[in-house]
Amino acid sequence: MADQNTGAGLPGSADASADTRPQIGVLAQYIRDLSFENPGAPKSLQTTSEQPKMRVEVNVNARPIEKNIFESQLQVIASAQMQAGTLYHLEFIYAGAFQLANIPDDALRPVLLIQCPALLFPFARRLAADLTREGGFPPLLIDPIDFTSLYQRNLAKAAAQQPANPTNGSA
Repeated sequence: MADQNTGAGLPGSADASADTRPQIGVLAQYIRDLSFENPGAPKSLQTTSEQPKMRVEVNVNARPIEKNIFESQLQVIASAQMQAGTLYHLEFIYAGAFQLANIPDDALRPVLLIQCPALLFPFARRLAADLTREGGFPPLLIDPIDFTSLYQRNLAKAAAQQPANPTNGSA
């Protein structure tokens, strides 16, 4: 007899309240915003021996949608420059709607800014490769991202930017 997965315990299933383990349910994935500029085409598509200067930036953001449902976003900005000018400029936000269950409050931010983006990243990476290829260029293959390190770096940066707390009393 084969085991059947009935979805028991998943967010939205009938007996989800019986399971107290932390859970992440992907409700939807989508392109929120998209821009691809190829300003020098068709001349920019000609073969040259010059290597373009590449810049790739990935930012992570999250926001609540409704009770226990959140949106996590990956913003990707990529450009290729040559001495003659811009080959292409790609900018998009790839997002997902996630239903979270049994996530402690102190773990909510890390889940939304580490685990959820990690689930979205392969799809955003493919989108970047497909768009640059369809724009007439070699596919842009974004290196894997360590979202934990990115999160920790952003926490440290935010802590360093906060002013020191003034002491009570006078000098």
